[in-house]
Amino acid sequence: MKKLLSLTILFALGVATLSLYSCNFGKSKKAEKLFTAVEVFPTKPRPAGQTHVLELRAEPLEEVRIAIIGLGMRGQGAVHRFSHIKEARIVALADVVPKNVDLAQKALDSLGRPTADGYTEAESWKEICKRDDVDLIYICAHWDLHAPVAVYAMEQGKHVATEIPAALTIEECWQLVNTAERTRRHMMMLENCNYDFFEMATLNMAQKGLFGEIVHAEGAYIHDLRFLLFDEEKGYWDMWRLKHNEKKDGALYPMHGLGPVAHALNIHRGDRMEYLVSVSTNQFGLTEYAKDKFGKESDYAKRAYKKGDNNTTIIKTAKGKTITIQHDITSPRPYSRIHMLSGTKGFAQKWPRRGIALEPNAHNYLSDDDMNKLLKEYEHPIVTEVGELAKRVGGHGGMDFIMDYRLIYCLHNGLPLDMDVYDAAEWSSVIELSQVSVANQGMPVKIPDFTRGAWNELKTVKYHTKD
Repeated sequence: MKKLLSLTILFALGVATLSLYSCNFGKSKKAEKLFTAVEVFPTKPRPAGQTHVLELRAEPLEEVRIAIIGLGMRGQGAVHRFSHIKEARIVALADVVPKNVDLAQKALDSLGRPTADGYTEAESWKEICKRDDVDLIYICAHWDLHAPVAVYAMEQGKHVATEIPAALTIEECWQLVNTAERTRRHMMMLENCNYDFFEMATLNMAQKGLFGEIVHAEGAYIHDLRFLLFDEEKGYWDMWRLKHNEKKDGALYPMHGLGPVAHALNIHRGDRMEYLVSVSTNQFGLTEYAKDKFGKESDYAKRAYKKGDNNTTIIKTAKGKTITIQHDITSPRPYSRIHMLSGTKGFAQKWPRRGIALEPNAHNYLSDDDMNKLLKEYEHPIVTEVGELAKRVGGHGGMDFIMDYRLIYCLHNGLPLDMDVYDAAEWSSVIELSQVSVANQGMPVKIPDFTRGAWNELKTVKYHTKD
């Protein structure tokens, strides 16, 4: 009986203490927030004399003279695609591997295009950027060169298009923004997934209000690249991509999933990405693959790879929307970019199942016939214009050609590019910001405002035409 009484008293004291703690906790919670996103990288003030380059227009170019820096997988494809655009002419080709330059020259010849000047020295790009007969520097080299070449090219008065990512650090992001603003040169990151036929149709649907207010979006880069990461002959030059996976953990390649949904959400055209949180699994896949392929005692099997197999990054926008981005290149999974838009009136997703659902019956997907009719009804005007040619020329089903076609179209007509330097900086900034968050147990990290307050001047993404 005494024992029961003692337990009863202890229980009563516990309840009283918990109640008191809850009351005090509630009061303190109202008085001040427990924590807020950390501003690890403050937004830098705009240098004196500079203004933003939102919807920048440059002088029209009758013919766009192009130098391609880097002629690996992406660079060779660009040579082929530009050869089908009459307003484009390749005048210079550069790669440290001479046979890559030779392959590109043969491609030009086979397509009836004039031979370009070839360069094979490690820093030939500097000489090319200084040429008077080059309008556009098109960068397809390894990641570490993207920002340095882009900045140097703009300083020499050239427009720039670079493969993704445009930058690897926040500092490089600011270098791109400040140089573009100072020189008034175009700087575009070549995010081809924005030109995928389904992504463009859903962008058109979003802009015409079919999904209502988009509240949440998801994207990804889920692509098993283990065979390329470890292929010393046919893989990435000097194993550069494997080296990045050895040294860093975070969303190392977020742009394919992020780009299309960022445009659907009008990022820096009415909304902005405010902060993110990011977490990664531990690393398993690269080590296991290396053991199976090269043996447990091999150098590759014994290396310490820092990159976790799966990274998930969640972004909150200034207007209360959320974006989830996944990155996984080391798991045996089917390819996916997810591409999902969820709004107050409907939903669309491309992977793992392509489907659209709309009010008043959004619990169910539209039938394939109804979905295909809707996709045709909302086919993006750019796809209507050039989609069939894009399919014939190719490049990831045609989206690469549409990307290059639009780049040349806008430069030729003196129009704003579809993607600008702020897109390049914002989407690339997720790389280092996610690394900081992962290293601090998913700490919320603020995303710098690369437009420096101008993000709400425009109200929607617009792909300009001359009409």
